[in-house]
Amino acid sequence: MDFKIVPLPADKMKTKIADQSQLGFGKYFTDRMLLVEWQKERGWYDARIKPYEPFTLDPACVVFHYAQEIFEGLKAYKWADGRIALFRPEMNARRFNQSAERMCLPEVPEELFLKGIEQLVSLEQEWIPTAEGTSLYIRPTMIAVEPFLGVHPSSHNYFYVILSPVGAYYSAGFNPIKIMVEDKYVRAVPGGTGEAKTGGNYASSLKAGEEAQKKGYAQVLWLDGRERRFIEEVGAMNMFFAYGDTIVTAPLAGSILSGVTRDSVLKLAPTLGYKVEERPIDVNELFADIKSGRVTEAFGSGTAAVISPVGTLCYKNEAIQLTGGTVGEITRKMYDTLTGIQTGKLQDDFGWVRFVA
Repeated sequence: MDFKIVPLPADKMKTKIADQSQLGFGKYFTDRMLLVEWQKERGWYDARIKPYEPFTLDPACVVFHYAQEIFEGLKAYKWADGRIALFRPEMNARRFNQSAERMCLPEVPEELFLKGIEQLVSLEQEWIPTAEGTSLYIRPTMIAVEPFLGVHPSSHNYFYVILSPVGAYYSAGFNPIKIMVEDKYVRAVPGGTGEAKTGGNYASSLKAGEEAQKKGYAQVLWLDGRERRFIEEVGAMNMFFAYGDTIVTAPLAGSILSGVTRDSVLKLAPTLGYKVEERPIDVNELFADIKSGRVTEAFGSGTAAVISPVGTLCYKNEAIQLTGGTVGEITRKMYDTLTGIQTGKLQDDFGWVRFVA
């Protein structure tokens, strides 16, 4: 599919942020966006890269009433030699379509997904920040825009992509964060939509997150929805725990997101001399293992933060510190290696990097 490039009027051009240390995360957006439409009778059509601007949507649109939508998140990096790199975008394309299938939305052809992002990023490459720890965040999204009131899949959908120059996801940067284990609310259950990247999962997490932040915690760590015993994931990250040189994470059992960074950690760790295990982690056993010293580190993984060290875990009002509140050796190694591959400072032996033409 060819992409029509809609001219960008001078009055639509935005002022770029001069001080990249002030970017934050998800606050600023580039000049252009990608938009492609789908209708049941026509399939995908009218692919265009156009000025970033609001949508005009009918108040009865399905997305507003029945939350039929999905999204993804990936990043573009500008290397020192001027090349623009994407990190494992094929995985994002596949996961996007897995989410689409679960939410009764049409699959986006992988070539359309990848080529559309590449063309948009190429046009907006001056927006890619180059300061340490910065990148261009890419947000592909699909929403149901057919106007009707009634519970059935929409026959008209928008697939669009917007871009945001970003700094660190957490205001503390690459420093240990405090996480509260949630024992009251539930995020997802097997058979639900927990493994889909859909907005409803995140909306349902807001209440617990708000309560945790009032207590001084950055994120909530969810337990399984059936027994409320087993560790699942943090709102924006998969979780890992280091038992010496063995890195353990919860299995993909239908209620947590199959993270691109999670998969990268599992593949990278053995090449760095670590063992990996995917197995259920009982929260009571976990806290006992932290107290006994068997668990030596904890960290989260996700596109936004890449690797985030965890310095404190709290469960049922009991807070325990890990690694003395500092960044652990394994956590540091994972962060340095992954970001090194993403930014071109280290060799990519996995074939994970895709360059924008």
